[in-house]
Amino acid sequence: MGMSLGSLAGMLRDQFKRDSRRRPPGPIPVVPLSLPAELPSDGVRVTWFGHSAFLLEFEGRRLLFDPMLSPSPSPVPGFGSKRYSGGSLPLEPEDFPMLDAIILSHDHYDHLDKASIRKLRNKAHYFIVPLGVKKRLIQWGVDPGRITERGWWEELQVAGLTLACTPARHFSGRGLGDRNGTLWCSWVILGERHRVFFSGDSGYAPHFKDIGDKYGPFDLTMMECGQYDERWAAIHMMPEQTVQAHLDVRGGLLIPVHWAAFTLGFHAWDDPVERAVLAAHAHGVRIATPRIGETVDAMAGDYPQTAWWRETTIR
Repeated sequence: MGMSLGSLAGMLRDQFKRDSRRRPPGPIPVVPLSLPAELPSDGVRVTWFGHSAFLLEFEGRRLLFDPMLSPSPSPVPGFGSKRYSGGSLPLEPEDFPMLDAIILSHDHYDHLDKASIRKLRNKAHYFIVPLGVKKRLIQWGVDPGRITERGWWEELQVAGLTLACTPARHFSGRGLGDRNGTLWCSWVILGERHRVFFSGDSGYAPHFKDIGDKYGPFDLTMMECGQYDERWAAIHMMPEQTVQAHLDVRGGLLIPVHWAAFTLGFHAWDDPVERAVLAAHAHGVRIATPRIGETVDAMAGDYPQTAWWRETTIR
């Protein structure tokens, strides 16, 4: 990240600065989710759980990404930023039906959660992870035979789909002694008729265009948008860069994620979506802004566009 002493001092000062806009004034709304036993054999539907956790129903398969479903993304239970929804989730981990796969982008606490994995470890046929993350899942009770690791630009077949582990510009680690000991990545999901891209966590860089050239265009992109700061722009995109990255990968419908669950940066809690919507409109990008738990049909002409967070802000 290349932090200077001045930047570090500024971050420490900002950490203790009181700013009510970093969190919503009350719990944000959550739409309860009920999943039928059988899925349609076609289509692309996505349900966002807040931050970067989402369920992708893709050509008859169910894939769960970065399922951090605990109250706080902290190594110490009870500490750290608390979930904006007050702990409410669209669907509790114990209530998920069997999933085709759980897919992880990297091992940071706000993406890879021990408690969530333990609750979901028997709910998925496969766990797909970047290099080095397998060992963590094994420690938490996941059957090693159901875990597959991949490095950048490597593909695999899962439930009749092609998944590609693609680059991201970020870092990894869960403690003081394991910095960059595992890989971080984005993911491409390819079916017979549709394509989806998930950015994982990443700063803006040329890899987005490389991914678009190789695998685009995409029907849907789930793009990181939140917890940013100019001081760490190398590893987290600003909202305007989120929209540009969507254009670089040749995306169709954009859903901004990595916001609306926790305060991990210094910006106002709703700043990511406000800026992303403005940038999307300026560039003619189709952008959906679902409530947490609201399912989006990416192939339909009608998708959520209401500014629901403004109602939350003035409540």
